[in-house]
This record gives sequence, structure tokens and C-alpha cells, in this order.
Amino acid sequence: MAQKAFTRAHLDTVEKVSVLRVLSYAGAIIAFLIGSGFATGQEILQYFTSYGYWGVFGTGLLVLVLMTYVAVEFFVVGQAKKFERPSMIFHYYCGKHLGTFFDFFSILFVFLSFTVMVAGAGAVFEEHYGLSRYAGGIGLAVVVGISVWFGLKSLVDVIGKIGPLIVVVAIALGLLGILRNPGGIAEGNALLAGMELTQASTNWFMAGLSYVGFCMLWLAAFLTALGKTARSRKEASSGALAGSIAFSVACIVVGLGLLANIAKVGGTEIPMLVLASDVSPVLAAGISVMILAGIYTTAVPLLWTVSSRFFADKTPRFKYLTIALAVAGTVIGLVLPFSQMVNIVYVINGYVGILLLVLMLVKTGTRLIRRQSL
Repeated sequence: MAQKAFTRAHLDTVEKVSVLRVLSYAGAIIAFLIGSGFATGQEILQYFTSYGYWGVFGTGLLVLVLMTYVAVEFFVVGQAKKFERPSMIFHYYCGKHLGTFFDFFSILFVFLSFTVMVAGAGAVFEEHYGLSRYAGGIGLAVVVGISVWFGLKSLVDVIGKIGPLIVVVAIALGLLGILRNPGGIAEGNALLAGMELTQASTNWFMAGLSYVGFCMLWLAAFLTALGKTARSRKEASSGALAGSIAFSVACIVVGLGLLANIAKVGGTEIPMLVLASDVSPVLAAGISVMILAGIYTTAVPLLWTVSSRFFADKTPRFKYLTIALAVAGTVIGLVLPFSQMVNIVYVINGYVGILLLVLMLVKTGTRLIRRQSL
């Protein structure tokens, strides 16, 4: 009896969940995913809205299911395995050789995603403020480089607080776009047939898979590292679940808002600013700050992920590499227009991420079968 009481008490301690920590983890996931692509609306336009109803609801539900699975998996495995290097998550799912490929490929993709953030900041400065895009790109790189310099703890503290605020504002703007033109959703869906919009794939289903694929390559090492700090499996899975659901819902709402105003936002670089400007210049000014904050909250962990792959957090070499990567990313990010950067970098890497998703599903299925046989 005493042994049972001890075991029960021990399990209660192990599974103890802090609501604040869960919200912090959820906020970190949301902030990581709300980068220049989402915050500007360009990502949602290419992956969701451009396919009409099927894109918004079909892609949205597909992303909801798969993103929830992916986030929980990375968080829980990170909490259980406590890998010495977060990138070892790829070896866990893919084996030695494919794991090594994904390890290095993901680092390349994460770095290229950082260049997309630079391009996004440049586009906001150029289109909304009428300033040089070089000022926006360079300014972002400087602020992000300084943030990463202070390491992972400071990173999580910052983005965990900013993330939820950004997603609330994004949802509010999406709802505002719908409420101001309720009939615009049906009209927008009809107008798509005669519009030439940049799309992520030939159909909404593949666009959804590609979307989850590139998000996975972003999240893998970062969520594995965060999972290692969780005190229990329940705390890790709760944070992942809350973050992925909130993000997916935001994608659907913003997608509908853009669809209701597709005649105005189609073909623009910063669709969200078009929606905001249609309401009020003051609101547009506020949204521009939100977009830059969204870019920042994603750019910081992206840059940290690359630097931490090669050197330990906060060491001199880590800091020097961070500065070098920030400079290189700025140069690359200011070469092509923002919309082209999103379409090229995200889409190509999204299809590679689909392979990782398949391997993860196989690993999870095998694990469940073994557990049931014991």
C-alpha cells in the first residue's frame, strides 16, 4: 500500500503541469511560425487563399491535423530523449544516413528562411514606409543578431510573450476583413478563376503537405530543444497542442479575410497591409509594426538554430558565427523580391519536408505497435 502511494505521488509530480509554461511553449511555437510569410499575408495567400474554399478549409484542416501531430511529436520526443544535440531528432526518425542528410539540409533551409525574413522586412520598409528595403533588411539583421547573441533562454522569454499577441492581432484583422465585406468571400472565390495568382502547388492538398513540410524543417531542432526543458510529457504535449491549434485557426481566419478582399490583395507583396490601409492609415501603421514584430520573432530562432548546430550556445564561436550568418543572410535576402523568395524557398523545401513527415509517421506507427505488443 505504501509503495502504491509513493508511486502515485511520484507520477503526480512527474506529470505536474504549469499553465504558464504551457502558454509559454505555445507562444514560442506560434511566434516561430508567424514570420514574414504569415504576418504579411503572402504565405497565406499562396498556400491557402489562392485555392478558394478548398484552400482555406481543406488546407487549413490538413495543416491543423498534421501540424498538431508534428509539434507534439517533436516536443514529446525532445522531453523524453533529451538529446545532446537537438539535430539528433533527424537520426531518431530517419536513421543514420537519411538523418545526416536531413540534419544538414534543414540547416541550409533554416538559413534560407532567415533570408526570407530579411526580404520581408525590406518589403515592409519599401511598400509601407517608402524607405529603402536595404534599411529594413539590414535593420532586422542587426536586431536579430543582437538577440541571438544572448542565447536560447533570452530567446524563449522574448518570443513566448510576443507570439500570442501577434496571433490575436492577425485573427482580428482577418475577422475585420470578413465583417467589412461578408459577401466578399463568395465573390472572391468566384473571382479566383480569372486571376493569375502565385500558388504554392498545383492543388490545395499538395500545398497543405508542402506547408507542413517546410514548417517541420523549421520546428524540428527548435521544438526538440524546448521539449528538453519541459518537466513532463504532459506539459510538453499540452504546449505543442495549444500552439499548433492556435496557429492553424489563425491561418484559416486570415485566409478567409484575404479571400473576402481578393480583388484588392491579389498580386500585392504585403496583403495584410492592404487590408489594414483600407480601414485606416493609423491601423495600417500599427499593423506594419506587428508585421515587423512577427518577422523578428521568427528570424531570431531561425538564426539561433543554425548557429547552435555548429557551436554551443553563448560561446565566443557561436557569437562570431551568428554575426557572420546575419551578414550573409542580409546580402542574399535583398537580392530577390519578397514574394519570389517565399515561393522558391518555402515550396521547394516543403516537398523535402514531406519525406520527413512520412518517415515520422512510420516511426510513430512502429513505436505504437511495439508498445501494444509489450
